[in-house]
Amino acid sequence: MSTTYGAIGSRQTGAATRRVSSFFKRCWNACHDRLERQRLRVTLHDLSDRELLDIGTSRGEIDYVASNRGIDPRGIRSAG
Repeated sequence: MSTTYGAIGSRQTGAATRRVSSFFKRCWNACHDRLERQRLRVTLHDLSDRELLDIGTSRGEIDYVASNRGIDPRGIRSAG
């Protein structure tokens, strides 16, 4: 019994390895993002109401701000 690997076999193995690697990288990034959001929530909850007001948010907006870091809540508040 002999096993022969040609160029196609190694290409398929390489593609499968990249897919698995990509899957784990996405999982790692998702976990990292979740930890960052949790750290931000804790940090914002530790601020006083006055400090939150100074940065343009309220205690009720902390979860939104932590989950949508790229969006300025002041723009949303003034649009309504």
